[in-house]
Amino acid sequence: MMKLHGSLVSPFVRHCRIALSQEDLAFEFIEVDYDTSAKNSPTKKVPYLVDGDLLLSDSRTILKYAREKAGKSYLEDIQDFELFEIANTMIDSAINLFLLENNGLTPDKVPYLARQQLRIDDGLKELNRRIDPSNGIQSDGVVRCVCFIDWAVFRKRISIEGLDNLIQLKTIAAKDSVIATTAPDA
Repeated sequence: MMKLHGSLVSPFVRHCRIALSQEDLAFEFIEVDYDTSAKNSPTKKVPYLVDGDLLLSDSRTILKYAREKAGKSYLEDIQDFELFEIANTMIDSAINLFLLENNGLTPDKVPYLARQQLRIDDGLKELNRRIDPSNGIQSDGVVRCVCFIDWAVFRKRISIEGLDNLIQLKTIAAKDSVIATTAPDA
């Protein structure tokens, strides 16, 4: 049986949990901490997946593996791929800010971090422009956005006030059983 290692609140891990569940692929979730992931993952991060002799150490490869194992394609639409990557950029920036702020480094003290905050602020507007909530949550690009938004709101990194498409998307996601049960505050 596949074993997915990660943190329950990680947006990257969450997306993998969602995809594996959506595809009805049997897997065991194993919660790990920084020390364990540093020891067992060649990239020193989560998620990582073990399936027999196969070790995958990035959420993108895990998602591709899950979708293709279920006979589906993965990020073939260029617009969905772009949406996915915008969300990835925002997740990376938000996590870096979150972790660095725990060490006293903030956007008002470090110009590079100010740029990261601007990346998040502008990226939210772009996600809101690109997302059409009436399409539901039908693609990995949209799922990645949901994972980012839920994590960033949970960690109090962003506000989606005034971003109507993102607010609607969050509402729709909360009604999807697989997505709702993996939410960071679930």
